[in-house]
Parts: sequence; C-alpha cells; structure tokens
Amino acid sequence: MTDGNRLAVWAGLFAGMCWGIFWLPLRLVEEGGFDAPWAMAFFTGIPALICLPLVWVLRADYRLGRALLGGILGGCAYALYAAALLYTDVVRAVLLFYLMPIWGFLLGWAFLGDRMTWYRWAAITLGVAGMMVVFSDESGLPLPRVWGDWFGLISGVFWALGCTLILTEKRVRIATQATNFFLVAALVSVAVALVSTSQGTATPPSGTAFGGVLTWFLPVALLLIIPGGYASIYAPSKLNPGLVGLLFMAEIVVAAVSAAIWAGEPFGWREMVGLPLILLAGLMEPLALGLRARRPA
Repeated sequence: MTDGNRLAVWAGLFAGMCWGIFWLPLRLVEEGGFDAPWAMAFFTGIPALICLPLVWVLRADYRLGRALLGGILGGCAYALYAAALLYTDVVRAVLLFYLMPIWGFLLGWAFLGDRMTWYRWAAITLGVAGMMVVFSDESGLPLPRVWGDWFGLISGVFWALGCTLILTEKRVRIATQATNFFLVAALVSVAVALVSTSQGTATPPSGTAFGGVLTWFLPVALLLIIPGGYASIYAPSKLNPGLVGLLFMAEIVVAAVSAAIWAGEPFGWREMVGLPLILLAGLMEPLALGLRARRPA
C-alpha cells in the first residue's frame, strides 16, 4: 500500500468519525430553536459560502463537464442521507445507506477491473452482520417502504457512483470535487428545508433563534464539516469505492459511543458485539494488504 493510499485510508476513517459526531451540534442547534431541515441547510450552506470563491480559482476544471460528476453525486448523496434521517427511522436510513460498500465493490469490479478478493467479501459480510446485530431489534431487513427509505438507498448508490467517478477522473483536482460536494449538498439541503416548510413539517428559524446559535455554525463548519467533507472526497480519489464505504462505517461506531456518553442512549450487548464487527470490516482490507506486503518475496 502506497503512502497516498495509506493516507486515504486514514482520511476515510477520519471522515466517518466526523459524520459520527455530527449529530451532537445538530441536536444542540435544534434545542436552540432550529428545526432539523433548516439546521442542516445552515450547516451545509456556510461551508458552501466559504468555498464559493474557489469556483473562480479552480475555473479551468469547470470546463471538463461530465468529469465533475463525482463531487456532484457525492454532495447529492450527503444531502439525501441527511434527508433520509429526517423522513424515516434513523435505523432504517443508516442500514440502507450502508449497503453502499456492496455497490462500491461491485462498481469497482465492473468498471475498474478490481478483483473481488476473499477479504473484500469477508469485509462486506462483517459489516452487514455488524449492522444487523446493532439494529436487529428495531428494523429487521432494510427494505424501502417510504420516501425516506428510498432517500437512504439512493444516497448510498449515489455515493458509490460518486466515489467511482472521483477515482477514475484524475483530470479534476480534489479541491474542485470537494467544492462541488459542498455546493451541491447545500443546494439540495436548502431544497429539502423549503419542501419541509411547504408541507408544514418544519418552520423557518426566527431571528432570536438564529442569533442564539450563530456562534455554533462557523466553528462547526470550519472544524468539522469542511475537514470531514474534504476527507470524504480525498479517500475515494485513491481507494476502491467499496473500501471507502467500509471505512465510513466508523460513523456508526462513533455515533453509537458518543450518543451513549452524551445523550444517555443505550449501549448494550448488541453494540458490544456489532460495533467491533463493523470496525473490523473497515480494517479488513488495509490489514490484509499490510500482511501481504510483509511477506518475503
């Protein structure tokens, strides 16, 4: 494994950890008077505004047309996943989105010529088994039933496609793909907030609520969302999209542990059995490649 690939593995794990802790500022902002769709719109909108000047700096890349689709699909996937969390049970959204490693490995096999090795099949098995253990008491088989379920499933497919395109389109700089990620995520999140408001399921924040939580938005954007988003784009620029999906499963582990610590949510035998399986799934390929590299020729 090259140094760039090793860094990409750590970037994938870091991105998963960032999104795993993202629930905490989101919940704090909700308690300050923001409905979840509008909180998500602001959390994605501020990084988009910060990155907007980069469109001019990176303008040469924007002549490449379809080569930009990787970052665009990534932004759509992120926003649709957030919408899935709003419009269906969190458990179902997570299960449906994290079928993504399967789509990623299959796309890598079909379009990149990657082999489906034994350790990739083992990683898929461990990851799905871990999720089913953690969520088995609430969800069962993750078959789509409502719009939110479909958002979760489609977001996983979009993310796998986006990762594949980011990996294959070397003409587009990573900074450009990341900028597109933030801009598209903001546009889709604002659209979801507007639709939610028109349906009466969300209310735009008042001036008082906005002033009360304004100090949260910029630090969270600078310290969590922008680094996490950039890592989310850097990892698929070097790694098989299925492996990226497995690394992102660190989100489930971090979310479960942090929610148990700070939100008092239950942490029982399911979490103690399932979360190590998910972690092992994400580490299966780098461990297998590391062992192979140490073998004598």
